[in-house]
Amino acid sequence: MVNADAKLPASLIRIPESTETLFVAEVESAQFHRFDRSGSSLVLSGSYYMSIGQNGSGKQRSGDKRTPLGVYFVTEQLDTSKLHEKYGVTAFPIDYPNAWDRRANRDGYGIWVHGVLPGGGRRPERDTDGCIALPNEDLSLLAPDIRDNVTPVVVTLEVDWVEATEIGALRSELETRIAEWADSKQKGDLFAYLSLYSDEFQRWGMNKAEWSSLRLQTESLRDIRQVKVSDVLLVAYPEEEGLYLSRFQVDTVDGERKTTGRTRLYWRRDTDGALRIVAEDDG
Repeated sequence: MVNADAKLPASLIRIPESTETLFVAEVESAQFHRFDRSGSSLVLSGSYYMSIGQNGSGKQRSGDKRTPLGVYFVTEQLDTSKLHEKYGVTAFPIDYPNAWDRRANRDGYGIWVHGVLPGGGRRPERDTDGCIALPNEDLSLLAPDIRDNVTPVVVTLEVDWVEATEIGALRSELETRIAEWADSKQKGDLFAYLSLYSDEFQRWGMNKAEWSSLRLQTESLRDIRQVKVSDVLLVAYPEEEGLYLSRFQVDTVDGERKTTGRTRLYWRRDTDGALRIVAEDDG
């Protein structure tokens, strides 16, 4: 048995300081792990029993009663007093399906982290329609520290516990690629910018060639003076070998206008071993 107290999940490559709490839902152990920031580090501060979909994990279709595997973010907190009592003390929808799910042709909706019937205690390990259900007393304890559009929920089959120093090289590689992405946008170097995207890239129903043509048209009309990236989150995608999610804030000065937004880039190693972008989304 690995001493998890001294280690972290290998999937947590870089967590920004703005993320004070995150959760890793481990399907095989039926545990909902909580990690909190302690100075510059993350610590495992608690593990809680959870129930998942009746048919297990790996959601593909609406109604398949499976819980999705992936990296998601809480979008809001719901007032369950106006809902069926089976949702318990409160509920937090997550943003399934995300860009990677859509690229993989997965569908469905309404995946929440929620409670159980009053006095319901623990539900069986596989007992929901695809949501994650926690005992009411545990979810009540966690709820105050869950933030809309900030708190990640990583759903994985089994956590690979490693020393934090073991992921340093991968973190540096991803940070370098993100810096190249921002730099090429700021310089208007569309050749360098598009070279960061895989031939397998897809977005908005367009393939790489179609999307590149659109970017060439729109970017050539812009007067970008600065592109600044901050608040970077890096997570290895569960059950997808060599796939990584980066999510960060982008501040752009375009002419006299300054805009701030969030970007998600999904990176995967290409045939030459380089990390390239295979999917992209906002938010």
